Amino acid sequence: MLQVKALPLAELRERSSEKWREYPADVLPLFVAETDFPLAPAVSAALQRAVAVGDTGYVASRTPLAESFAAFAARRYGWSPDPARMRSTADVSMGLVEILRRVTQPGERVVVTPPVYPPFYDLVAESGAEVERVPLRDTGIGWELDLAGIRGAFEDGATAMLLCNPHNPTGTVHARESLAALADLAEEFGVAVISDEIHAPLAQPGTGFTPFLAASDAARRVGYAVVSASKAFNLAGLKCALMVTADEETTAVVRGLPVEVEWRTGQFGLLAAVAAFSEESDEWLDGLLRTLDENRVLLEGLLASHLPGARYRIPDAGYLAWIDLSALGWGENPARRILRDAKVALHFGPAFGIEGAGHVRLNFGTSPEILTEAVERIAALVDR
Repeated sequence: MLQVKALPLAELRERSSEKWREYPADVLPLFVAETDFPLAPAVSAALQRAVAVGDTGYVASRTPLAESFAAFAARRYGWSPDPARMRSTADVSMGLVEILRRVTQPGERVVVTPPVYPPFYDLVAESGAEVERVPLRDTGIGWELDLAGIRGAFEDGATAMLLCNPHNPTGTVHARESLAALADLAEEFGVAVISDEIHAPLAQPGTGFTPFLAASDAARRVGYAVVSASKAFNLAGLKCALMVTADEETTAVVRGLPVEVEWRTGQFGLLAAVAAFSEESDEWLDGLLRTLDENRVLLEGLLASHLPGARYRIPDAGYLAWIDLSALGWGENPARRILRDAKVALHFGPAFGIEGAGHVRLNFGTSPEILTEAVERIAALVDR
């Protein structure tokens, strides 16, 4: 079986992306959602071909992207979305905000479920709407949507919801039953649900990932999904995402977006995404999932050995760990001290909402060696 291994640290430091340029070379960067793995061979080959022939022009009006994603979704999720009901754009955030602008009016409220991906707050504001916070429920063994709280927000007039599926930063794969119940609530109150599914390809086998639009007939009527290969295949800088619908009314909304929304798709991003979604990349993705599975378990052991005060639950999906360090007494934003004194860069917990006080988000999409050194550096602070 293929095993996808991270590149050596010296080679990674030759990269010029945000992860490797934000901090000095003595800092281990485990903050932003970039991974340390080589590109999937099919993706690398597609980009090399494009460079060789100078295929660097505008994105064509007809491309194989939608069909490629539909085939990927059928293989990986057992879901067959209609390629005719998709449009591309630059990235998932742009897709979310453009849809929000069409389904809300200025000043209306949009439900988000903190702790959640920090740009959600900014995207709601950019659309002209206001944030309605309905935090995830901590069940003691995991997190789930607070359906009673969401009902209350809908009853009180919220007109849209940004769903994170799988959830960032907890890595939660929402149960099909929970998604279907959410869809029923949304239909009852006339609410649009826009599902960010950027981490979906990274749901671990056996977690039962369900695309929102596949959860029920009601979900197909009220929902929009925005998807991308960028997180799984490390393609964020190439700019390509898909807005997906499953109903005549929602399809009409997306088709009504200005053509410039689609023109913002990057040519390299599109070529890379088609290669990533191809069957040729399945073996690489399976190998990546095995590596991430090993890393998420390794992190559990490292924290238990070196930072027993840390509270961490193995995520269902992705390569992001949500870690509660409150017991260590390092304040509301422990990542600040960790960066200053341990030279490890983690994402600031409070950026995800007030529920993130005392927390950090750690990116374990790296090598076991880097992950181990990072935890050991952090643990050394305990005795200082």
